[in-house]
Amino acid sequence: MAARGRFIPKNPGKYLGDPNRIFFRSSWEIRVMKEFDTNPSVYKWGSEEIKIPYIKPTDNRVHHYYPDFLVVYKDSNGEVIKEIVEVKPLKETVLTAKSSMYDKMQIVINEAKWDAAAAFAASHGMRFRVLTEVSIFGGKMNKTKKTKPSKPTIGTKGTVKSKGSKWVQIILKTFSKIKLKMHFH
Repeated sequence: MAARGRFIPKNPGKYLGDPNRIFFRSSWEIRVMKEFDTNPSVYKWGSEEIKIPYIKPTDNRVHHYYPDFLVVYKDSNGEVIKEIVEVKPLKETVLTAKSSMYDKMQIVINEAKWDAAAAFAASHGMRFRVLTEVSIFGGKMNKTKKTKPSKPTIGTKGTVKSKGSKWVQIILKTFSKIKLKMHFH
């Protein structure tokens, strides 16, 4: 997941914000950016273009959360959907017995951010989703941390029929329904 850099869109007119100032902080984010930029079902998208205040539970002070993405797309039913999307490793979204103390703290902080994002989205007629390696790649990461797209593990009604990659179909399916408990906001 470790990658940082500047993203140069092929379709700068689709970008919500300054298309010369798009930065990614992970290989997963750049993959999502490429799909948003080139997918014909996506009308507009932006990266860290929204500022949402939240109370950080570790210090009870107001901080600001900049979700990874805002995307406007047409689903398979022809409905235009506006959605706030966060990309996170699964280990920072689901508490397990094996979770490190750092991961446990990140989950608590992330939940505060996501609760604020969900409230913001609801008040603006949008949705909020968290995408993990499971929802992005449809399976587990291999030992070298390279990704292999596979069949989606998350089923939905009315999947998008697109000439794009399987991953495009997977990500648009996840927009419709994510079955991980912590992802419903």
